[in-house]
Amino acid sequence: MIDFTCDYSEGAHPAILQRLMDTNFEQTPGYGEDAYCQSAREKIRSLCGDVDVHFLVGGTQANLTVIAFLLKPWQGVLCADTGHINQHETGAVEATGHKVLALPSKDGKITAAQVEQAMEEHRADATHEHRVQPGMVFIGSPTECGTVYTREELLALSNVCRRYHLPLYLDGARLGYGMAAGNDSLRWEDLTACCDVFYIGGTKVGALFGEAVVIVNPALRTDFRYIMKQRGAMLAKGRLLGLQFDTLFTGHLYETISRHAVEQAQRIRSAFLEKGIPLLFDSPTNQQFPILRREQQAFLAQDFSFCYWEKVDENRDSVRFCTSWATRDEDVTALIHAIEQMP
Repeated sequence: MIDFTCDYSEGAHPAILQRLMDTNFEQTPGYGEDAYCQSAREKIRSLCGDVDVHFLVGGTQANLTVIAFLLKPWQGVLCADTGHINQHETGAVEATGHKVLALPSKDGKITAAQVEQAMEEHRADATHEHRVQPGMVFIGSPTECGTVYTREELLALSNVCRRYHLPLYLDGARLGYGMAAGNDSLRWEDLTACCDVFYIGGTKVGALFGEAVVIVNPALRTDFRYIMKQRGAMLAKGRLLGLQFDTLFTGHLYETISRHAVEQAQRIRSAFLEKGIPLLFDSPTNQQFPILRREQQAFLAQDFSFCYWEKVDENRDSVRFCTSWATRDEDVTALIHAIEQMP
């Protein structure tokens, strides 16, 4: 069985495993105060400028920690109804005491106009003091649907957020794959110009585990390590995180392995389109969502694993095929051959 279920099935890039082995018996300070974490921070700063960088273990942990840090007790977070914090984190944000304020989305993205409308409707409500106040905006790029924000879309969101004094936070669990998605992909300078906080995903992009939270806005940097500790997000063996990001950001490894995943996904995308199979979303990233008849799903499921996504009609469903930094050429070739033979 060849697995296209998700992008974190494999362990870690061999370069990371080798460095973990090579440094295994070194004794270093804990809690992210070691030389490897500092080296990784400097490499990220070389791309992003004057920012604070903190290393956390996973995406849900990063999201709930950042959101709890940014919001006042009576505030909630605006995001797409398909957003990860709304659909796939078991109410982690709500468990911090903050409501997720979902906005409708067909492709995983929200617009500046939606944020403006939500703020104006809240302010115009005579009973607004009895409702959760929107206090920040959460987006993902790539989104859960494999789509990415353009520079223009991100800038428009940033402008409306600043007008209403809303921090803009970008979940970058698959950030590398989004950056490898074409000429209009977001760049580091776009993120630092538009976002108040974002994180660089490692778990899904070559690391054993770990995310790098990047705080751009200087007004939001004070005391973040306090809430990290309170939320269980300050890893004692912090060097394990720093060393992984130091490796990923050495010699353009992060960009190289991200591009590999996207290239493999586009091979799969082309095979489905050539077979006449429509796609639920126009995804330029490592996630592809073909719409298959039930017998087609059963045919492919004989040799490949993939995710059910949603029902399209009485005879068809959308499913997800996901590539990663470790996806092999021969596995994609086998899938393409199966697609060609599919009834």
